[in-house]
Amino acid sequence: MSALQPSVSTVSGPSQSKRRWLALAAMAVAVSLVIMDATIANVALPVVIEDIHLSATQAQWMNAIYALVLAGLILTSGRLGDLYGRRRLLLVGLAVFGLASLAAGAAGSGTILVAARFVQGIGAAAIFPSTLSTINAMFTGRDRGIAFAVYGSTIGGMAALGPLVGGWLATDVTWRWAFWLNLPFVVVAGVGALLHVPETRDALARRGLDMTGVVLASVGMAGIVFGLIESSTYGWVRQEDGSLSPVVVTLVAGLLLMATFVLVEQRRAAAGRVVLIDLGLFRFETLRYGAIAALVVALGEFGLLFALPLLLQGAMGYDAFGTGWLMVALAAGTFSISGMTPRLTERLGQRAVVRIGLLLEAVAVAGIALALPTGGWAIAALLFVYGTGVGLATAQLTSVMLAEVPVAQSGEASGLQSMVRQLGSALGVALLGGLLIGNLGTRLADSLSTTSMPPAQQQQVVRVVKQSAGAAIPGLEQQPAFAAAAPLAKDAMITTAKQTTGLASGVLVIGLLATLALPRDRRDERDTAATAGQASA
Repeated sequence: MSALQPSVSTVSGPSQSKRRWLALAAMAVAVSLVIMDATIANVALPVVIEDIHLSATQAQWMNAIYALVLAGLILTSGRLGDLYGRRRLLLVGLAVFGLASLAAGAAGSGTILVAARFVQGIGAAAIFPSTLSTINAMFTGRDRGIAFAVYGSTIGGMAALGPLVGGWLATDVTWRWAFWLNLPFVVVAGVGALLHVPETRDALARRGLDMTGVVLASVGMAGIVFGLIESSTYGWVRQEDGSLSPVVVTLVAGLLLMATFVLVEQRRAAAGRVVLIDLGLFRFETLRYGAIAALVVALGEFGLLFALPLLLQGAMGYDAFGTGWLMVALAAGTFSISGMTPRLTERLGQRAVVRIGLLLEAVAVAGIALALPTGGWAIAALLFVYGTGVGLATAQLTSVMLAEVPVAQSGEASGLQSMVRQLGSALGVALLGGLLIGNLGTRLADSLSTTSMPPAQQQQVVRVVKQSAGAAIPGLEQQPAFAAAAPLAKDAMITTAKQTTGLASGVLVIGLLATLALPRDRRDERDTAATAGQASA
């Protein structure tokens, strides 16, 4: 995305001012749908697995495909909005998102559900950048700060409510309403956009789209995520002849396509042609190292959020609503620290606040790994600490990443950091989810091999538990032929979840280490000098 057109914000008057805030409300509702749908499905996932017999890989794809499509198309959608109108793109995105939500709720098979989530990702990719760019064009000065605060608070609130609402619907109504609930909000946001959101474009944007870059990046990222997810099904080598599995071929192909993408983008930029990503932005150290941190942090966060509901409902006796209540502790931590974050940032500097947040996240996730399978209060307390870390780190990390980027390139850099986060989310579900499912099957098979259960029944139990990502474990107790396998399956689920959660903590530590490479910005230096001067006085 290029520099944003500021002309809308120059219109004044009471009626126009009121209309701007109504427009902001409509856009906040629209983008909150995008954020909520990234979290609402996690808590309902075990119920969905049981109801329409999702396989383990389909369960991973249900979450990963949404983030992957959003990551792959967010920059292209932002450019389309710059060229052809951001309100137009927002309305198209809402329509696509609403129809896909209707299809997801009506899905009778895993294939249809994953396909609907794919289309939801397309709609989300149109909504997200168009709202950010429009707000940036409509508001200036102090009003812009207020607008983004309202926008961010709405997103945070809906993201927090997502797991609770999803858990309640899955437990007391039906998981299908976790998707159908989007429809009235789509209507409200669409009507609000039609009535109050002005059309804005970037008058300086160069015409044309980098479709080569779009194809290379999208297919390359899809190949990498596909290889990681399907590794739990196919393994890394063929059992028959020891040759490499197809997932290795797919993973290598994805990496090669991404390398090709980098070369193509560099050549297009050198020739003065339109590019999907200005790789020259990575010359700014804050963006380069901040992007690495954001990628691995999102990987660890979403890997945890994928694994934890499966564990709680598969092996620890929680229903979806109880899981949702536990997740509220995470949101409570985020909100409790939000009021203190500006003061901490002013006193300590942005980099320090980011590091404290990431340290709290890593410690909390490690604590969960060590505490499992403890009671709910301990998990809730650790999730509160984790949410506190998220509240400190997330917003400030975005600000740090953009600190050195010129204003004229801030829109493009914002889109890039959003893409990096969504890619990290998809990789988290793929990598950590794949390890959880693969290790669950291996450990359960080892445990059953020491029992007197016939081999055919052992294989059946392992297959059912692995394919359901642990969601079928409570059902084993209801079947006399397999009741003896239920405690072993629970133990295997808890052990593998502890390992996966511990790995998520390690990933967060890597993100923390990446922030050590961030250069010290001038504001941090001024703040430190001012604090030292006050202390000496």
